[in-house]
Amino acid sequence: MRKEYDFSKGKRGPVLASTGKTRITIMLDDDVIEYFRAKAEAQGTGYQTMINSALRAAIELPKRKPADERPLTVGALRDVLRQELAPYRGKAANPSPKRTATGKRASAA
Repeated sequence: MRKEYDFSKGKRGPVLASTGKTRITIMLDDDVIEYFRAKAEAQGTGYQTMINSALRAAIELPKRKPADERPLTVGALRDVLRQELAPYRGKAANPSPKRTATGKRASAA
């Protein structure tokens, strides 16, 4: 071993840069970290890897939904039921009057 080493051209940090990952500092709630640590210990993996997988799943979820999938509202459900049940109402199949935003029936004026 030498008495002295020359570190004048040395760089701080890891010898090899990790590709595809970036080191960040993030603040998470204690209960979230404990959940992932317990789950990771049970499965024998790292908790940071599990958090990364959960975040990746959250990113992929909207990509898997069809573009025309919208939240179903009460008004939309009523419209669909009226359309589907119309053939079974007989000849007097008039749709019920439209309702205003407050839920009251619109006047027949």
